[in-house]
Amino acid sequence: MPNQFFSPEGDLENYFVTEYWLIDQYVGDELWNWGSGNDGRLGNGATTGNISTPITTFAGGTNWKQVSCGSRHIAAIKTDGTLWTWGYGGNGRLGTNDTTNRSTPVTTFAGGTNWKLVSSGGYFTAAIKTDGTLWTWGLGTSGRLGNGVTTGNISTPVTTFAGGNNWKQVACLSHIAAIKTDGTLWTWGAGTNGILGNAQTTNRSTPVTVFGGGTNWKQVSCGTNHTAAVKTDGTLWTWGSPNYGRMGILASSGLRSTPVTTFAGETNWKQVTCNDRHTAAVKTDGTLWTWGYTSAGQLGNGVRTAGERITPITTFAGGTNWKQVSCGSQHTVATKTDGTLWAWGNGGNGRLGNTTVTLDISTPVTTFAGGTNWKQVTTGGTHTAAVFSGTTPDLPIS
Repeated sequence: MPNQFFSPEGDLENYFVTEYWLIDQYVGDELWNWGSGNDGRLGNGATTGNISTPITTFAGGTNWKQVSCGSRHIAAIKTDGTLWTWGYGGNGRLGTNDTTNRSTPVTTFAGGTNWKLVSSGGYFTAAIKTDGTLWTWGLGTSGRLGNGVTTGNISTPVTTFAGGNNWKQVACLSHIAAIKTDGTLWTWGAGTNGILGNAQTTNRSTPVTVFGGGTNWKQVSCGTNHTAAVKTDGTLWTWGSPNYGRMGILASSGLRSTPVTTFAGETNWKQVTCNDRHTAAVKTDGTLWTWGYTSAGQLGNGVRTAGERITPITTFAGGTNWKQVSCGSQHTVATKTDGTLWAWGNGGNGRLGNTTVTLDISTPVTTFAGGTNWKQVTTGGTHTAAVFSGTTPDLPIS
């Protein structure tokens, strides 16, 4: 019987929405990663080479809670509240007060033990503490650190947004978007193509609210040239560049600097993720939908040739037990409620974890010997990382 991960409401919520994370009944959570090992991003002591099957890292630690892949680095939080980073150190994105690459995880930020959620972008990192403060570090150009500065790098975390302490969820890639506990959604950084959603295309070095100051935003995801978010009413909104079908609307409609609903205005969207040219989302009925550009099978619909989908399609034989999905630049990975982990798209560098380093796959494949304890997964440009639940009961199971 696979482990089940329930929120206080008894619902299988995704990792990036709830304030309390998922509560599971087992301990011993391991962190696994695979794909390109360049820059030390796999955390296994090596700085080159590809790994096409998952490997544990970090001296076999078993108290990992959440992980996020950037383009060339990884950040992860343990259950003791410590935050660890590894991989490419350029621009100070590891938060270690230097720009050195690290092939094994290092703690950052003076060993704090109250880190709650972390998101890794292309050249920078953002994280929220349990006290509700939001911290950023790495490349500061275009105002992406939100500290009022538009140039330079910061290699140790800085608080932003006048020291606010009610931040709930943060996402970053080429820009940053974050939701507060009051349901407001804020963006900052590069404003190209209207990706900040504030009716402008200029950069912002301090956060701005978007969408008329709405207070029912639930979860947000940042792509390279677009942003997507879900509201508490189950509607799904996108903004930025519609090219390649990534927003689920016609490219001829032009860039959108304010949010637009897509998908016939449906109200049962639960979690959304986006990267460079495609988007994926899970509905409350457990179905998984993808749209945008496909060149390596990343939409999971059996197509590997270059093309676009401007309307969402269901994949994977219409399954209704999808739980959480993450988009890489050319691959996609997702977990099901039965604890299995699936991957599809560009197989280069072993990023699909299915023992191949070259073959593209246009329909989902299970990886990792069919394990049924996968809890959360995240994708980088050419690598993937996931948390695998332990099997030791935390408390006696009646």
